[in-house]
Amino acid sequence: MGSIAHYIKEIGRGARGAKPLAREQAADLFGQILDGRVTDLEVGAFCLAMRVKGETTPEMAGFLDATHARVAKLPASHRPVVVLPSYNGARKLPVLTPLLALLLAREGLPVLVHGSATEGSRVLASEVLALLDQPAWTGIRRIGEGEVAVVGTELLHPGLKRLLDVRRVVGLRNAGHSVVKLMQPVDGPAVVVGSYTHPAFATVMTELFELLGMTALLSRGLEGEVVSDPRRTPQLDGFVRGRPMTLQAQQPGTQAEVPGLPASIAAADTAEYTRSVLAGRLPVPAAIAAQVDHILQLTSHA
Repeated sequence: MGSIAHYIKEIGRGARGAKPLAREQAADLFGQILDGRVTDLEVGAFCLAMRVKGETTPEMAGFLDATHARVAKLPASHRPVVVLPSYNGARKLPVLTPLLALLLAREGLPVLVHGSATEGSRVLASEVLALLDQPAWTGIRRIGEGEVAVVGTELLHPGLKRLLDVRRVVGLRNAGHSVVKLMQPVDGPAVVVGSYTHPAFATVMTELFELLGMTALLSRGLEGEVVSDPRRTPQLDGFVRGRPMTLQAQQPGTQAEVPGLPASIAAADTAEYTRSVLAGRLPVPAAIAAQVDHILQLTSHA
């Protein structure tokens, strides 16, 4: 067994006394956790210490270095893969990540939806996708053009799934939940669609996309999902190999009603709404249509 005790000593001194880790140290620490070389007690201490301290950009870069060195990557597709992390699901509004995924696939793009349940009370994108004849994959392979791959985190890396599951024990999100929203588990060109809830994390994500030279779209998400809120016009920021650009400015106001959007968050109702939009019986929400257009634009530069 390894030990991360000396790292915990640095990051665990509280919000004011804690010292940030260098990128290489963070990669070593996170790699040991992913490899299962540390005790459950150390993993819990790491999760709580980082929660209090907050992750710096170099630390997050190190965590991603360790993840990308270990994660099972999908082979490159003929077109850039659109990566949609989906870990939050629906709480008050229907989860519309499946609609975004299927609209992008309809444009001929290969789409990867990866995720896992981190809370028991939410309706997951994977549940809705299963009702739309998009079952979860049981192995790793290349995604075809116009195909949606639904991949559980445990297929990408079991150690990463174990880290996410710590939330079920301690009740708090940890650095693993940030890593999965930023990682690029594709061995080739990809566009990572990222979202944030808190402005401070938007700053870290922006710095990371620039530092790592990623091609990505970033916006405020819908209840933690990467799909745009259909009632609003959010700011959309793009990154082409790390170079930032504003794609859409935020507009004030909230639309009172979205045509046909169910009041229920149940998977069956969400699936029926998604089918109706894809069939043209209901309009594509303007915010999501704009998101599709901007992702398409980014794939042409990836």
